[in-house]
Amino acid sequence: MKIQELQRIIKSGEHRMLELKKSTGEITKGFQTLCAFLNSDGGWLFFGIAPNMDIIGQNVTDNTLREISNEMSKIEPAIDLPSNIIPVPGKDGYSVIGIHCDGAKFGDAPYTYDGRAFYKVESTTMRMPRPMFEERLRRSNPARFAWESQTPDFLTMDILDEERIKKAVSYGVQEGRLPSTMTFDDTMELLDKFNMVENGRIKNAAAFLFAKKISSYPQFLIRMARFRGTRKEVFLDTQRLNGNFFEMLDAGMSFLFKHLFLSGEIRGMLRHEELEIPIVALREALVNALCHRLMDSNSSSVGISVFDDRVEIENTGYLPNELTVDTIKLSHKSYPQNPIIASALYRLSFLESWGTGVNKIMTACKNANLPEPEYSSGMGFVWITFKRPEHPAITVSNSDTNSDTNSDTNSDTNSDTNLDTNLDTNLDTIKLSDRHKEVLSFCMIERSSKDILNHIGVSIQKKNKKTYIGYLVENKLLIRTIPNKPTSPHQKYLNAKCARSETFNLDTSLGTSLGTNLDTIKLSDRHKEVLSFCMIERSSKDILNHIGVSIQKKNKKTYISYLVENKLLVKTIPNKPTSPNQKYLNAKCSKS
Repeated sequence: MKIQELQRIIKSGEHRMLELKKSTGEITKGFQTLCAFLNSDGGWLFFGIAPNMDIIGQNVTDNTLREISNEMSKIEPAIDLPSNIIPVPGKDGYSVIGIHCDGAKFGDAPYTYDGRAFYKVESTTMRMPRPMFEERLRRSNPARFAWESQTPDFLTMDILDEERIKKAVSYGVQEGRLPSTMTFDDTMELLDKFNMVENGRIKNAAAFLFAKKISSYPQFLIRMARFRGTRKEVFLDTQRLNGNFFEMLDAGMSFLFKHLFLSGEIRGMLRHEELEIPIVALREALVNALCHRLMDSNSSSVGISVFDDRVEIENTGYLPNELTVDTIKLSHKSYPQNPIIASALYRLSFLESWGTGVNKIMTACKNANLPEPEYSSGMGFVWITFKRPEHPAITVSNSDTNSDTNSDTNSDTNSDTNLDTNLDTNLDTIKLSDRHKEVLSFCMIERSSKDILNHIGVSIQKKNKKTYIGYLVENKLLIRTIPNKPTSPHQKYLNAKCARSETFNLDTSLGTSLGTNLDTIKLSDRHKEVLSFCMIERSSKDILNHIGVSIQKKNKKTYISYLVENKLLVKTIPNKPTSPNQKYLNAKCSKS
């Protein structure tokens, strides 16, 4: 290197990839930074440059070079980085010492200097946190260090749900990502083909996906909360679930369905419902959070936080070295945190091909005219934030005081006969507390009184039902779904803005009202779950998978055809009952 090149390199001053030291008297701090370069993006370390950027050099002797060699030997894994000796013009015997290194690549073991690891945070050299160090060790030798590859003594076949394994494989076969011959394999053979068995012992990866007994895995946890307003201060709903991947995914999506608004439009003969944030984007983000998180710590978890203005999905862990919160949105290769789990979920059709999931999220939000979600990382967590669209039923507030509202709620259709008072007038003349507003927001789809009171965080007592539900019914802001039977155990409530006369009086198209059906037809909990799940169009395969039964004709007849025969569920292609594109919709969401 010549002096002109040195001047060009140091021209902009110290930064993330450039460290300047006055002399080798600062060799310890210099090599700490060199270690940080090795663990970050690489860079140049120079000795012989003053803080004011003057190139002063130093007397470089054999002892100086031995000292540098000695410090280099303290870096592990061992590395040989040549020293560039650059003579300083006009100063005989004085030179600048320059050492350059490349940055870390995915899968590299972390470097240490004198037994400690360092990394760069912007232009600052810092001690590497232990979780980050351990994670990089795991990445460097997954077979040896990765949590998912460990085979604990207590993990035996009786801890796993064999029926769930077979159902998951059946789904992968149907989606074309697994060969049909795998449906004939026994459970241990299936796990072995997913690389979840080593020397006859079952790996943690299998427990994460298929465990039915999870007492030994407290990190199989999803935390869910709905907050009032825009800060984590007042809970409106909070839930926790310990379970395997599929159970956590179902719980998370159900929570999002519960707390986000459904919008709908009539297409042909049917009403099509969509969440305010695309389902495909939320599901992909949640799958990624569950799949790519750190799981070696018992305190590891995934979290969902719903606020008035946004939704956040977080997981314990760090972004790969190759990605930042900005570049993750660009086309990139996949750097899976848990490659065994990621590979299995891809083959089971629960995860997109590696590296494409983020693009799927961005595209779905763009198509829904929503802002791009934002990724963030820090304090051992990675999270994605979805902006919620503005909705007249949401009041962004962090208090629970009574207040008037001037929301514009004019409907684009005539109100039901039960709504003889204009909703806009009601909202202008009736005093509503924040809890009343939250009830109206929550009841954009049908809700039971128990669900409503739990949602707003009050005890299930008659006085609370009268205060927060009865008051809204009396003022025609909330309607009963079974108006002729106020005390029916199937009674639910709906925001009056969502009411349509044909939604709740389907005599002309179904031959009998839904209210009568629900009171006279015996429905199991699974039947009710099907009706709840089919608020948007669903395939028979999705329905049976959702309620946890095998995809067989007898189950389709029991849980789908029964509801169709009783006119509680409708086919989206009624003229072609056996169409491969056939889907099913709750009759309350259809329009004759």
